[in-house]
Amino acid sequence: MSYQKIKVSHDGAVTIIALSDPTTLNAAGLDLAVELLDACKRAVMGDARALVLTGEGRAFCSGANLQVGPGGGKRDVDGKPDAGAALESIYNPLVTYIKEMPLPLVTAVSGAAAGIGCSLALLGDLIVAGESAFFLQAFRRIGLVPDGGSTYLLPRMIGKARAMEMALLGERISAATALDWGLINRLVPDAELMSTAMTLAHALANGPASLGLSRQLIWAAMDSDWSTQLDRERQGQRTAGKTEDSVEGVAAFREKRPAQFKGV
Repeated sequence: MSYQKIKVSHDGAVTIIALSDPTTLNAAGLDLAVELLDACKRAVMGDARALVLTGEGRAFCSGANLQVGPGGGKRDVDGKPDAGAALESIYNPLVTYIKEMPLPLVTAVSGAAAGIGCSLALLGDLIVAGESAFFLQAFRRIGLVPDGGSTYLLPRMIGKARAMEMALLGERISAATALDWGLINRLVPDAELMSTAMTLAHALANGPASLGLSRQLIWAAMDSDWSTQLDRERQGQRTAGKTEDSVEGVAAFREKRPAQFKGV
């Protein structure tokens, strides 16, 4: 696929995907969402061992592109707009794939992370924000409900009270507030955003294959009961223990030397 709305680059075992539609502040239109899903799948199928998602220019992502109307212009049987149509066909498969993929993900956020852009930012396993970043559930402004998984993510990340505040009041949450609330992992000057994100991504890429399993376990734990999660850990440990990286890690521990992981 030839990309028009995103840019993909590589730095060693790290794949960097940059949302790149400056005229819309990287609005996540249907075309951008399709390209992003394709790029994530290619990274998973390729040689990448970690992924960085960021936005070019003044924003991470300003939300869905509403120029064609909510839901991509689809109409329901009553003739009125079906604002959920594009969620079912495009956006939900995208955010679900990102949540479940085996690659560790770092999101690097500056400027607006609004609407679906907020959800994309919060899907990072490690979330780095520049000082200009803000997080916004803008849906009340257009008479719609939060989507992109934000009604799932926000209560689990910051609790019901703060999730309600973001959804019902639609106020900007600054990067400093986001850090205080536990919504992000790091807050840095904008000039240090990508270098910080890349340092974290390379630490993940240089780690063992089990990191992908760990991210999947923690995502799964957001829905699991105790017994189910213990069983998932048992199955994950079985898989991890059969990797070359586990053999190397144990050998390095016994020999008192740094492990040289290969991601396999």
